[in-house]
Amino acid sequence: MDTVMSVKKRPPSTKGKRVLEPLPSAAEKQGWGFLSNHCHVLVCLHLDAHMPLREVAVRVGITLRAVQRIVAELTEDGFITISKEGRNNVYEIHGEKYLRHPLEAHHRIRNLLELLEK
Repeated sequence: MDTVMSVKKRPPSTKGKRVLEPLPSAAEKQGWGFLSNHCHVLVCLHLDAHMPLREVAVRVGITLRAVQRIVAELTEDGFITISKEGRNNVYEIHGEKYLRHPLEAHHRIRNLLELLEK
């Protein structure tokens, strides 16, 4: 009789990656925030360029479709580039680009992301 062996998948390696903390529960969320969903998506991809968009959606608290739209807009405007690594997407943020709003247009994306990662 043939025996079927189950193969366990190893969890993805976190070596060299920043491990993100769990999200607060819905009861801990406030009503509004100072940063846009575009910024939240950029922060997630900055912290882990290999993060699946499904996970980005969960962390930001928006739908997968909304994250896909934001990523498409950021790509179209040259803020990120998407490349493939095997079957996975890798997101490269172009930190040299300037923020879009006239009040912040003198700051680069890199400055914002560095501030938020501290």
